[in-house]
Parts: sequence; C-alpha cells; structure tokens
Amino acid sequence: MTPASTITVHFFQPSPALRPYFTAFYLTEIVTPPGTLVDDYLHPEWAALRFTQGTPPIASVGPGPMRPQWPFVANGPTSKTIHFGVETSRIWGIGLQPLGWAKFVPAPANFLANVTVDGATHPAFERFAPLRDILFNGADDPAAEAARINAHMETLADLPVPNDTQIAACHAAVLDPHVGTVSELRERLGLPVHSLERLTRRYFGFSPKLLLRRQRFLRSVAQFMLDPSLKWIGALDGQYHDQAQFVRDFKNFMGMSPRRYAAMPHPILRPILRQRMADAGALEPTDLPTVARYAD
Repeated sequence: MTPASTITVHFFQPSPALRPYFTAFYLTEIVTPPGTLVDDYLHPEWAALRFTQGTPPIASVGPGPMRPQWPFVANGPTSKTIHFGVETSRIWGIGLQPLGWAKFVPAPANFLANVTVDGATHPAFERFAPLRDILFNGADDPAAEAARINAHMETLADLPVPNDTQIAACHAAVLDPHVGTVSELRERLGLPVHSLERLTRRYFGFSPKLLLRRQRFLRSVAQFMLDPSLKWIGALDGQYHDQAQFVRDFKNFMGMSPRRYAAMPHPILRPILRQRMADAGALEPTDLPTVARYAD
C-alpha cells in the first residue's frame, strides 16, 4: 500500500495595520511519499507571493507544461488557472490585494499579470525579498514565522499608497454582485472610461470588463465549491444569462470544462478553499479556520 500524502494548512491574519493590503498569510505543509508529486489547479487570484522550504514547486499559468519555479516565486494578478505540483515542502503564501500592490510593488500590475517570476531577483518584488532570509530558521514554528512576516511588512507601513481612495472604492465595487457592467462600475466610481481603464490595469492587472467577468465567475465557483449539492446550474451567479455562458467562461479561465474540474480530487485546493473564497469576496476573513487539514 502506498503511504498517503498529507497536507496541513495554517492561516494567519495580518496585523490590523496590514489588513488593507494583504488577504492572509497561510502556510501549507506537504508530506508526500518519496518521488511523489501532488498537483492541483488554483482559481484566478490577486497577486501572490510564495516562499518554499524544501523542493520548490513546478507550475504553469494557463495551459502548457509545468516548469520549475523558485524558492521565492511571485505572480501578478491572474485570469487563468495556476496548475502546480509539489513534493514534501513547507510553502508560505502571501496574498496581495490591489491596495497592497499599489503600496509595495512599483511596477504596473498588468505588466506581471498571468506570469510567475523569481521574486528574489525581479525588481518589482524587492521589498519582499528579505523574507527569504528571515522566514525559515529551522524551528518550523508557524506562529513565529507569521510574526516575522508581519514584523518585516510593518517596517514598510509608512510607504505611501497612490490613488488609495480610488483603488479601495474600485475593489469594493468589483466585489459587489450588483455591479455587473463597465457602465455601472464607471458610474459607481465617477470616473471617465479612460481613467477607469488606467486605474484597473495599473493596480488590478486587467481591464474593467475582464475584472467583472472574472469576479462573476469566481462567485459562481465559490457557491459550487462551498456547496457541491447545488450542482453548477444552482451555483451560477445572477449576472450569468445561462449555463452556456458560464461554461464558456469556465473554459476560458480554467482551461477545462466544469465537469472535468469538479471530478478532480483537489488535494491542495480544498484545505485552502475557504481562503480562496474569502479572496473572491464570498466569505469574510473572520470566517476562516485557523488550521485546515487534508489527507488523501
């Protein structure tokens, strides 16, 4: 009998001063039999930073072969699934909200959308690079490691946030299920079309239209993943005209059909599912468990 792989996920909320900028800090601990790779598919997400103790993952954004990543891998916002594989390792994930991108990352978000880069060498992520050296110290103490992330980021708390009011208002509007069109988003923010386009591409990574499509899709996936008894038809967001429109979106964002995705085991995603749903605006961060565990 092949020994089971085990995955344990610990969630930590950022300190109050950092919560406008980060979704959460979460540690995924993976133990697999020697030579065994566990793979899964992430939904589209905001920008993310991942630090690995052990063998770095392999991954691809969208279709294509998975390629070796780096001990500190960073990605901009995504509108495609990230297919990744991991072996025995400990991986810290840091979710970066649009306000966090504006505060800590000097590059436009659309320049790094749907790509992964070596965060240790890419200039856009130099403010996070010191975490490589201070995060892991051999003690394997999740609470202490989370505290070190907080402490480092709080040293940068005085960095200015350009356009913070507009970014926050846009983020809230994108998460609002009653805002379904670019016209509604523009009216909510009181911005001309060209200013709205510039704002969303610079700090959110995508055009207003794609952002709203992505959010509509994520709300539907959230409903299904939280309650699979609904089936896909019962989970569709009210902004969808019919199931065929959702299937087209699913194939565009995830590169596969909803049926194929639902049939997969998702050994990594399920333990972090509630966090992903919080990022998508389907759950409040306070609804998250402190620790989630999975064993195949």
